[in-house]
Amino acid sequence: MMPRSENAKKNKGDSPASTRGVSFAPVVGPRPADEIQSQIRTMLSSRKLKAGDRLPSERALSEQFAVSRNSVRQAMRSLVDSGLLEMKKGAAGGAFIRDGGGEAVATGFSDLYSLGTIRPEHLTEARILVGVEVVRLACERATDIEIDALAANVERAERAVKGRRYAERTELNLEFYRLLARMTRNPILVTVTDAVISITRKFVEDVGRTSNQSVMPFRRKLLEIMRARDCEAAAELMRAHLLNLQEIYLRASGKDEARRAKAGR
Repeated sequence: MMPRSENAKKNKGDSPASTRGVSFAPVVGPRPADEIQSQIRTMLSSRKLKAGDRLPSERALSEQFAVSRNSVRQAMRSLVDSGLLEMKKGAAGGAFIRDGGGEAVATGFSDLYSLGTIRPEHLTEARILVGVEVVRLACERATDIEIDALAANVERAERAVKGRRYAERTELNLEFYRLLARMTRNPILVTVTDAVISITRKFVEDVGRTSNQSVMPFRRKLLEIMRARDCEAAAELMRAHLLNLQEIYLRASGKDEARRAKAGR
């Protein structure tokens, strides 16, 4: 790689990664933004950059890549959209390597749902397959403190139901599945769960609120089973619950499609 210029070394906006010797080579070719992205992705795959690192300043990157600042901005925007970078404002701000990157997966799944590639029956089937294994692992690996946090989520959801705060209830219900996914200690399952949740939110917005009196009793029972560490029972309870939700959701989806077809005549 080309050494950094003296100006770049002196730039106070450079990242902690820069001080470890990370630098970039001048780009060539007609699509400089693409080459900038490629070099940054290579740094990530080789672990020369990691989550939490701040990239050099826009000016320093422009000097290192030997391109205009506009090309750097274009590349940064694309990396933000893909979920690899996040931009922070303020004196300590800049372009940071995102801790994770599941947002890009969730966005992609959500777009496929909007396009109709992912149908409600695909969503409900995936929820069953993922949800059952997530709860099985969560039961095995969760700490008592994490199960307490899950219980607190259920209590807040119950208060939201009593107060008829249905939008809040929906968000708490979706957060319930996020908490379970985090208990697995598996970042792939966390990312897939987030993606499924993003589609579920859009689905609920499309078909409207559905009534299911079994949700809160199910969650109370699941908490009881998880505290007892009966992981197979937890998985079977989740399977039964999600199969029930599948029936409710597909019924609601059928009504929604019929309504739209009638309105389109």
